Amino acid sequence: MNFEKLTFTFLITLFSVGVFAQDSNLGNWYIAFGNKKINSKLNWHHEVQYRNYNFIGDLEQLLLRTGVGYNLTENNNNILLGYGYILSENYTPNEDEKNVVNEHRIYQQFITKQKFSRISLQHRYRFEQRFVEDDFKMRFRYFLAANIALNNKELTDNTFYLSGYNEIFINTEGNVFDRNRVYGGLGYRFNKMIRTEIGYMNQVFAGPNRDQLNLVVFISY
Repeated sequence: MNFEKLTFTFLITLFSVGVFAQDSNLGNWYIAFGNKKINSKLNWHHEVQYRNYNFIGDLEQLLLRTGVGYNLTENNNNILLGYGYILSENYTPNEDEKNVVNEHRIYQQFITKQKFSRISLQHRYRFEQRFVEDDFKMRFRYFLAANIALNNKELTDNTFYLSGYNEIFINTEGNVFDRNRVYGGLGYRFNKMIRTEIGYMNQVFAGPNRDQLNLVVFISY
C-alpha cells in the first residue's frame, strides 16, 4: 500500500469514528510520529499531537515536538535531546471560558527495547525542563510499552498487533504525583515505514480522571 492510499484510508477512518462519537464525552488525540534515520548512529524524531475535548472540534492541546537522537547500540538503546512547543487551552473550573497557556519544553530521554517472541517491549525515561509562561518546572516520566503480534510470529509487515502502555509523571517539587496514563489499542503494521493504531486512554490526575480515544500514525523513513 503506497503513502497516498494510507493517507486516504486514515482520513476516512477519522471521519467515520468522528461521526459515530460526536455526542460522546470522550476526548480525542490525533497523533503523528515520524523518525528519520540520518546515519547508523543519528536519527531525527518529530511528532504532532492534536488533542480535543468532547472528541472533536474543541482544542485542548497542540503539541509539536522534535529532537536528535544517538544510537548507543544498533537497534535497542537510544539517547535523545529534544524541544517541544505546547499550546494548551484549559477550561476555567465551572465555567465555559478557556485559559490559553504557552509552554516551551527542553527534554532528554533514554529509550531501551527488548523482544520476547511475539512481544516487543520499550522503556522510555524522560526528564523535562518546562518553561510554562513565566514559570519554570521540571518533571520525570517513565513509559513502559508492549506490542504483541497477532497474525504473525513477530511484528513484521502486514501484521495486526495489540498495543498497550503505562506512563507515570513525577514532579520535582510541589505535588510529586502529576499524572498517570494507561492506554490499550489495536494496531496494524503496513511495512517498516508505516503503522497505525486506534485505542483508548485513561488519564489519572491528582483531581478527576479523563478518557480519550486515540488515533495514531507512526512514520519512519
